[in-house]
Amino acid sequence: MENKIKKSIVTSKSNGLSKTKVEAPHRIHVRKTYKLFIDGKFPRTESGRFTALKDNQGLVIANFCRASKKDLRDAIVSNRKVQNDWAKRSAYNKAQILYRIAETLEGRKAQFVEGLVLEGYSSAKAKNEVNASIDLLVYYAGWSDKYIQIFSTVNPVESAHFNFSYPEPTGVVTILAPQSEGLLGMISHLAPVIIGGNTCTIIAADKYPLTAVDFAEVLNASDLPGGVINILTGQRKEFIAHASTHMDVNAIVFSDLDVNDKKTVQINSAINVKRAVDFSKEPIQSPYRILNCNEIKTTWHPMGI
Repeated sequence: MENKIKKSIVTSKSNGLSKTKVEAPHRIHVRKTYKLFIDGKFPRTESGRFTALKDNQGLVIANFCRASKKDLRDAIVSNRKVQNDWAKRSAYNKAQILYRIAETLEGRKAQFVEGLVLEGYSSAKAKNEVNASIDLLVYYAGWSDKYIQIFSTVNPVESAHFNFSYPEPTGVVTILAPQSEGLLGMISHLAPVIIGGNTCTIIAADKYPLTAVDFAEVLNASDLPGGVINILTGQRKEFIAHASTHMDVNAIVFSDLDVNDKKTVQINSAINVKRAVDFSKEPIQSPYRILNCNEIKTTWHPMGI
């Protein structure tokens, strides 16, 4: 047996005594079970389905949960449950948490580089993407206490009122992560969404489930409250119609949908007037990504009272 302990007898010449040397046993590796990330926990999909991730040689790297519509509904319920609390947190606290995520990711760079290489990246490209992802988290953390100042306005009116407009969170957002990048694409979507006070559920890219689940563990190890970010792995095509028609989703974010899928999202979003936000129109470093997932609220206040 592989795990049988082997013993060998070694005789010491100095004192004639024999000593027993116990060799380390051959151990069975603990295989990781890749799950979803919902409400700060790691549940299995209720459907029991899975999908296999294969390397360039066609060998199976691991099996991942293939999330269902029920999993998406559960994730959105958890988003809604914590959305008000997250929106009310100070800009400073949200920035702290996003920076903590960057710190945790920095400490696990080697793991993410290895994962991206398994998913088909070259080593150099993987290192560049992990570094860019960390930098992007810090970039959006820096905008947390600034974007409201930039996008707020005092409006001129002829009546005896103060009239001012400022951005507020849209609410619950569903993100269709781009298929072209494993880590940077996902972070470039979620960072501006949550720094703007929203909660979100991410449908991970079909090609990069390993990176998505590893990033869920980074989130779990940070100070992020459960339910602010949920991550589902599976087949993105299955979720486009359901996410865009869900009545408790306030916005759906994407960047690489084809013409037909984009049309489906835009038509379905009109059902409850949710925002259909195409992030491809903005560079990955842009405060307008934050603004596009915010609503502008205008307040009138009479003068002299």
